[in-house]
Amino acid sequence: MLHELDVRDRKETIVNGRPKLLFLAYFFPPVQTSGSVRTWNIAKYLARSGWDVTVVTPHPSVWRYADNPERVSKDLSQEGIRRILTGHRWRYLEPSHLKCWNRGMGWVLGGACRRIARSLGLDRGVGWIREAERACAPLTPDKCDVILASGKPFASFTLAKRLSDRLGRPYVLDYRDPWTGDPRSDYTSRLAVIRKEASLLEGCAAITIVSPSWGVLLDRRFGVGSKLHVVTNGYDPGETAAIQPYDFGHCAFVYAGIFYPPKRVISPFLAALKRLRESLNENNNGWYFHYYGMQENHIREQADRCGLNDRIVLHGRVPRQEVLSALKGASLAVVITSVAEQDTLEDKGIVPAKIFEAIALGKPVLLITPTSSDVIAITTPTGLVKSFAGTDVQGMASFLKDVVCGRAPQPQDIEACSWTTIGKNFDALLRGVVARHRSHAHVGNGDGGKSE
Repeated sequence: MLHELDVRDRKETIVNGRPKLLFLAYFFPPVQTSGSVRTWNIAKYLARSGWDVTVVTPHPSVWRYADNPERVSKDLSQEGIRRILTGHRWRYLEPSHLKCWNRGMGWVLGGACRRIARSLGLDRGVGWIREAERACAPLTPDKCDVILASGKPFASFTLAKRLSDRLGRPYVLDYRDPWTGDPRSDYTSRLAVIRKEASLLEGCAAITIVSPSWGVLLDRRFGVGSKLHVVTNGYDPGETAAIQPYDFGHCAFVYAGIFYPPKRVISPFLAALKRLRESLNENNNGWYFHYYGMQENHIREQADRCGLNDRIVLHGRVPRQEVLSALKGASLAVVITSVAEQDTLEDKGIVPAKIFEAIALGKPVLLITPTSSDVIAITTPTGLVKSFAGTDVQGMASFLKDVVCGRAPQPQDIEACSWTTIGKNFDALLRGVVARHRSHAHVGNGDGGKSE
């Protein structure tokens, strides 16, 4: 078992009176994913709000892409956050993130196993549950006041329920994405999986989700009612303040991340770039589009169709700090939720975490999203975000021309998108869960409200 809790730490946790959080965060630094950004900020700002935070997460050695594990350990020590590091089985179910045999025959066998797992409705993180349970075996009820699980993968929700049953502590479920109703999924969930989600929601003490529309969908499906709380993503002021801008030497438009064809694609933006190029004279054509991410083929294909290959710079997958540096040095950030004409509630609820990083860095954002999406309402007060439907190519081109000519929007109220603010809301929510649990426990013991 791999962990970072020594005996002295455990004793301090018991006697210092601070509420104790057991945080199940499958994706957590140093692994490079957008999910790690949210889980890190939850842990960091709850620790700063007076919580003793212990994060249960896979050991850095299991990840295919781990960014500076030594620095992460120092950051955790500085914030007073402890980890219980676990092993991981069945890594071939998640080969894009986990180290596994994935070449030649390994690729063939792994692919067959993934198809079988998918047909059975198995979560790709299922190989983590048993290892995490084993790592948490030494924990006793006095080491934990509440359990928080962030998904996906939603195997963490199952683990939360098991630990809750064993420790007699309430559990809270944090939805970074929908589970059985994910608009970006290309298959229908099995009835058994839907029933499992319903059971876990019924047993939990509270639910957090990143957008109002996704909250509405979850309530419609499962009737979660007052358990549900919207806790959006945001930016970390401490992280962004320390970022040094990359000097592009020209007007740079930056997109960082992945695509989900056919709804999240780059084609409308490149069509706008083509129109921009046609509208500017040669003296004003000192701009380039920079892409940071793994899906370079998607960019190449669309750029070739628009005749923009000479205006595209591909950087591939790079460390998070390099992406933030690029955003700070850019003239504009590009964020896409959906280019679809149909305005569905599922698409309205997509609120990408990366938009908050651009806002924190004071950069104008060209946002392609449905006309009444949640992300517009959340980010409009910042003054930096200009939103467009995927079909409004001319509107995008006009906005880009303004940016090139030095007429970019300026920041206004961005504090509401800060984890300094969001963390206070999370703190209040979890303290309420702990207080209700203790109150119910006292009543159940017939002690008239005396302390445990």
